[in-house]
Amino acid sequence: MVGIIDFEVRLPSARASVAQMHAASGVSIADIMAITHCDGFPVLADNEQEWELAVQSCRTMLARNRVMPTMIGNVIYAGSGEWETPFWSPAAKAANELGINDAHCFEVTNFCNAATPAVQIAADNIALGRTSYVLVLLGDRLSQLVDHDDPDSKMLFNFGDASAAVLLGQEDLTFKLLHSAMRTDPSWCDYYFGEREEYRVLMRRRGRRQGLADAYIEAFSALVADTLAALDKKTDDIAYFLINQGDKGMHERLLQTLGIRADKSVFNYDRLGHMGTPDTLIALQEVLTYKRMKTGDLILLATSGMGFSWGITALEYVK
Repeated sequence: MVGIIDFEVRLPSARASVAQMHAASGVSIADIMAITHCDGFPVLADNEQEWELAVQSCRTMLARNRVMPTMIGNVIYAGSGEWETPFWSPAAKAANELGINDAHCFEVTNFCNAATPAVQIAADNIALGRTSYVLVLLGDRLSQLVDHDDPDSKMLFNFGDASAAVLLGQEDLTFKLLHSAMRTDPSWCDYYFGEREEYRVLMRRRGRRQGLADAYIEAFSALVADTLAALDKKTDDIAYFLINQGDKGMHERLLQTLGIRADKSVFNYDRLGHMGTPDTLIALQEVLTYKRMKTGDLILLATSGMGFSWGITALEYVK
């Protein structure tokens, strides 16, 4: 049995405000609020780096579980691949800061879907006996990749920042990893792209192709069906369905399409933006903190990222 022993999420200290976005872009506050659903959310401060927040999360989590650095065989850093420093390994940097000297450290780049393949790779390595513990770090600096002066980038104005750490192993589990499924529709590969401007990279949308929301619904519906079939479960068996917080309308539409009640999901749109790869862990922490989770509960984490890729991770609460 392989799964998640523990996880920790860390939010940055600064805030992006809708008022500032309005002043920079000229887009009306009402139009921006229709995307963000709140007047501000956490982003990295000038003196913060997302890998440092991820390391802070690790320290807290490892101390809580009394796992020594020598016990960790892999350190995997998952995200968009646009780190603070180019041609650089944040996984190795984190390991060095944490005193993890004998692990294989590497990155998984799949944008905001990256947590799903990273966790699957970690679980496979543990199940094959290659290591007893794997540390997966999640982090991106999405807010810094958005051009808030550009009205055409307004659909990205809800992008915030967060970091997280996940410890996987075979003992003292909180969640058993039951199944994961992923797919990519490569026809959307050029819909968004990065553009280098002076000292930074900015995300740009290419063209006006319609139908991305439909592609989300189709991909997630197929992956949920595949997952439930593999587990011999039905939709009613899902205790919680947690999704990346990118588009509230699509979130609501997906729940309706799947026949999942809204109270089985988490909506943080009133106080958080799309916080990147850690979105589903933020939602999972909300469930653990504020809702009654029972042993045996089935939780589906639904992730997505540029490219476009989608993933479903099925967990069973075992505490």
